[in-house]
Amino acid sequence: MRFVGHRRAAASAALALALTLAPATHAAVRPPRLAYTMTTLDNGLKVVFLEDHSTPIVHLQIWYHVGSKNERPGRTGFAHFFEHMMFKGSKNVEPEGHPSYISSVGGQSNAYTTEDATVFWETVPAQYLPLVLWLEADRMASLKIDESAFKKEREVVKEERRMRIENQPYGRLQEIISDQSFTVHPYKHPVIGSMQDLDAASVNDVRDFWQTYYVPNNATAVLVGDFDAKEALRLVTQYLGRVPKSDKPVPRDIPKEPAQTKEKRVTIHDDWPLPAVVVAHHITYDGNPDSYPLHIASKILSDGQSSRIYRKLVYEKQIALAAFGGGNIIEDPNLFFAVAIVQPGHTTEEAANALIDELDRLRSEPVSAAELQQAKNQFARDYILSRETDQQKAEQLGHAVVIHNDVRTADGEFDIFQNTTAADVQRVAQTYFTPENRLVLTILPKGAK
Repeated sequence: MRFVGHRRAAASAALALALTLAPATHAAVRPPRLAYTMTTLDNGLKVVFLEDHSTPIVHLQIWYHVGSKNERPGRTGFAHFFEHMMFKGSKNVEPEGHPSYISSVGGQSNAYTTEDATVFWETVPAQYLPLVLWLEADRMASLKIDESAFKKEREVVKEERRMRIENQPYGRLQEIISDQSFTVHPYKHPVIGSMQDLDAASVNDVRDFWQTYYVPNNATAVLVGDFDAKEALRLVTQYLGRVPKSDKPVPRDIPKEPAQTKEKRVTIHDDWPLPAVVVAHHITYDGNPDSYPLHIASKILSDGQSSRIYRKLVYEKQIALAAFGGGNIIEDPNLFFAVAIVQPGHTTEEAANALIDELDRLRSEPVSAAELQQAKNQFARDYILSRETDQQKAEQLGHAVVIHNDVRTADGEFDIFQNTTAADVQRVAQTYFTPENRLVLTILPKGAK
């Protein structure tokens, strides 16, 4: 499941409010299915087409099935680094030429990296579909990776890390949680990588990474917008279909995290203004049958200021200035975690116990019918709002193909969520929110006892 995008219109805000406040007895109406087609080219590239003639634009996404979890120890940050390098020129395109071409025709382009995938996208007027296909094919086949561009972009990535993580209050929170939760799985290290690994990387390391993972048989193209599917297939085959297939299988040797068998408690210090307490549990992967009631549990516990954790710790007990969390349900098993920023005058022990109490309550008591329906309505709201634009529809289709390996899940999950029961939610809480599967992490300001 993947939800992206922004609520940009009054109608969207009204829909969100109506669904959230819907009576407990009223289930959400199922939205229309996505009328996609899918094929695989001779070079292994998977292609998904979804015609939408409401606006004369096309949106293209290229999903490479490589993220930070495909990096080895000592060489972290490569997937994110390639998010940058893919704009630094190819055989027929000068450095920064790719976004310049797109903006010159009134389009937009960008990219992002996650633990599991790297995605490049463009939105352009429909008549420029051949342009974006040519641009993507050129950098897939002939990316330039020279020493000068490599060293320059490495400094850009290091500065990005300083701005987004090291110079932000609580900016290292996520990477501290992951580092303390995982022992061998590469989810242990952050997507952006470490300063030490970025400094240690060589241009040959980077070339090897590109030749291994940025190949058509490790990629999925998703095209949504104003086109004829048959003509679009001809164009995709003409441009992207000519990129040679890798002659080696894409490696998938990801270390499996061993099961945690006893509670772990850790206290560390960092340059933070107030203490923070984290309670984390290992959970299952995206698409596993347990993942759906875990999504519902996550909404009940931590989705917004009406959620159980926020109400209890911030409003009622006033232990925390802020309380948040959720299930990070992605391609491999990851974490559910809850965080409390401790209010002055209260102890970290109080905050930890309050977080544990809320998780234990979900194990011991079935959620009410009203609370369950509210969570389902929140899901329905997110589901509908995440399909408003061509880009959002492409996100849903790309995620289904790459992360679930099943395009049908782009439509199939709505009914699964609406049929989730209170017993399902209690069952997964009892399965995963156990004492032996618990990490209690206390992060104190430097100098604090």
